[in-house]
Amino acid sequence: MTDINFYHLTARPLEWALPKLLEKSLQAEARVVVMASSEERVANLNGHLWSYDPDSWLPHGSEKDGHPEEQPIWLTTEDENPNGARFLFLTDGAVSEKVGEFERVFELFDGRNDDAVAAARGRWKEYKDAGHTLAYWRQTDAGGWEKAG
Repeated sequence: MTDINFYHLTARPLEWALPKLLEKSLQAEARVVVMASSEERVANLNGHLWSYDPDSWLPHGSEKDGHPEEQPIWLTTEDENPNGARFLFLTDGAVSEKVGEFERVFELFDGRNDDAVAAARGRWKEYKDAGHTLAYWRQTDAGGWEKAG
């Protein structure tokens, strides 16, 4: 079964949290797929990951860049794994039918959006019923993570 971790964003937005989690994933030598809800969001994240920290570099690409097999981090709206990723990041309510094909799944959701919270609760139940291992992480005021429940 897959380890599925829910990340409840309350203090800082996805644009702040995602790069830090991706850095840790690359340190673990894991390839990553990041699924977003729209092509516009993929384009925004793609640009953001190049510029979020002048002292850091996250190698990544999207369909626009091509060569997914060469990309350690692949940004997409499709339910795919073209770079042989072990980790899947689901953002903005993106849903995958392939969570069982990944070692770890990261569900990042906006805790200030009632619809996003309700949808995350629904996916938690679905994953639990399917027998996956679940964990819930709450964002601290400083933007770090605290494991809860």
